[in-house]
Amino acid sequence: MTHRRRRGLVATALGTGFLIAGVAVAAPASAAAPAVSCTSAKAALATKLKNDITTAIANRKGTIAVGLYDRSTKTTCTLRSTTHYDSASTVKVTVLATLLWDAKKHNRYLTTTEQTLAKAMITKSDNDATTKLWKQLGLTKIKGFLSAAGMTQTTPGANGYWGLTQIDVRDEQRLLALVTAKNTVLSDSSRAYILKLMGQVISSQRWGTPYGAPSGVAVHVKNGWLQRATHGWRVHSLGTFTGGGHDYQMTVLTQDNSTMSYGINTIQAVAKVVHKDLAAS
Repeated sequence: MTHRRRRGLVATALGTGFLIAGVAVAAPASAAAPAVSCTSAKAALATKLKNDITTAIANRKGTIAVGLYDRSTKTTCTLRSTTHYDSASTVKVTVLATLLWDAKKHNRYLTTTEQTLAKAMITKSDNDATTKLWKQLGLTKIKGFLSAAGMTQTTPGANGYWGLTQIDVRDEQRLLALVTAKNTVLSDSSRAYILKLMGQVISSQRWGTPYGAPSGVAVHVKNGWLQRATHGWRVHSLGTFTGGGHDYQMTVLTQDNSTMSYGINTIQAVAKVVHKDLAAS
């Protein structure tokens, strides 16, 4: 599957229709890089987070998107919230949420097989389990959940390529909000089940947004990583955190990383300052 990049062609023409060759045309000034934006019921916290996240990514290469929301202090931070990325394995949270949403609609529990597949999909990031559930659900149900969840900018991957689902920070933060607070889309038992599995992710996959979380804070995580010919490594991390007087969720999406570990380090640089600043607030 290839992605073609559009290349802008600049031509200068006179009203008579003649093209003027060899005329140097000044390139438009490049747009300023997107800036981190933060708001909070605690103004000083918003300023601190904005400055610290900006500093954390200042010398990092790649395209980085960040979302943070802390219910306790009504704090929100965003960077490139509507930039789209290949989901890689972060979509597995959406797959599980869809499965539970659909089961609720039909007033049924998950089967033993579905529970086994769901646990492997989230805790070990098992791809075969994900493919089975993706096929079982089908695009109609997946799109139905996305619509119900208000995840309007998420596009499921075509032809069974669930890892190429197009996601952005805004929609992932909406998903995490549904998982962590009472709502009409996911039942309380469904939310508890998702968080339980995200809390049981194997140790080798607990990198990313949990990095630097204070002891005593409950951590739930799902990461994704994928290398492709364009944009290098995509490395993403979704996390929710409760404890220490805070209830927050964080999404960090990255691409154009030279290696997987480079992307992980970028995410962890962001996570470290977020946890530190919230703990101190």
